[in-house]
Amino acid sequence: MTAERVNPPELSPPTGFSHAVVATGSRLVFLAGQTALDTDGKLVGDTLPEQFERALTNLLGALHAAGGTPAALTRVTVYATDIADYRRHAPELGRIWRDLAGRDYPAMAVVQVTRLWDETALVELDGFAVLP
Repeated sequence: MTAERVNPPELSPPTGFSHAVVATGSRLVFLAGQTALDTDGKLVGDTLPEQFERALTNLLGALHAAGGTPAALTRVTVYATDIADYRRHAPELGRIWRDLAGRDYPAMAVVQVTRLWDETALVELDGFAVLP
């Protein structure tokens, strides 16, 4: 798979995302929404950064099981129950992202939602990837 990150100079500088990703490959992997559930199905973490780290770990685990790496991610959507809290923690969330997924950023969106399937979940991530 090849992925070209496209960040046109006429758009605002991207921070922690790419404006567009052009991917060439033969397999699409659609990743279901992941929250901070552990292997027993229990939500872990009381803070947004704790839950974000677990949700991203779960998303990357599903991607790995499908044969992909973080660099194959082409699109990720983050659903947060409190966008102001998300913005407050953005530097820490960025560090968590870089530690787990590196700096090959996918196209991303962050959306505030009223609540998630797991009532105590603060964040959920879904996305898709392109594999060779």
